[in-house]
Amino acid sequence: MTATSPIRSPTISYTIGDRLYLNITDRCTLACRFCPKHNGSHQVHEFDLTLDHRPSEAEIIAAIDEPARYSEVVFCGFGEPTLRLKVLLAVARHIKAHGGRVRINTDGLANLVNKRNVLPELADCVDALSVSLNAQNEAVYDRHCDPALRGSFDAMLDFLRQAPHFIADVTATAIDGLDGVDIEACRLLAERHGVKFRRRTLDVVG
Repeated sequence: MTATSPIRSPTISYTIGDRLYLNITDRCTLACRFCPKHNGSHQVHEFDLTLDHRPSEAEIIAAIDEPARYSEVVFCGFGEPTLRLKVLLAVARHIKAHGGRVRINTDGLANLVNKRNVLPELADCVDALSVSLNAQNEAVYDRHCDPALRGSFDAMLDFLRQAPHFIADVTATAIDGLDGVDIEACRLLAERHGVKFRRRTLDVVG
């Protein structure tokens, strides 16, 4: 009799420090050249974030153990969480109803993808946004992020500009160590759009 390998459940939630992260999709509006999944890895810390299907609302909620235990619950995997906006909103409402704090790590293209301003919907159940600014201008952004949609850089900046009117805690991020990315220029760009800025380090997650 031939032994078979055990079927491994996908990692829907994972913990780094005092935060719980939710991995709800592997689809993305960008194909960032620095993303591990485009460089042969689906690993974050000790977690394999490979998904064999897009988890349902019920599956995601089942993977959340007492939201209030964590400093925040973060929608962040190897995909863009706002591509599953309906599911994201339902799960975020569940987290808030159970005393949790919600953050979304996003590429800031939800309005472009959905062809409407989704920030009022997010405002009902999201405490914080971390938006991947990634570059100080469109040319550097396109080189590193390879967006699928025309006008992504300007759409992301518009999302960043509007976001503080709906959500109080908004941070733009950029990775130090990428060729051509001017971190100080990114910081100034974030400040001009009325949001905080965080410098990330290449290959450091969490």
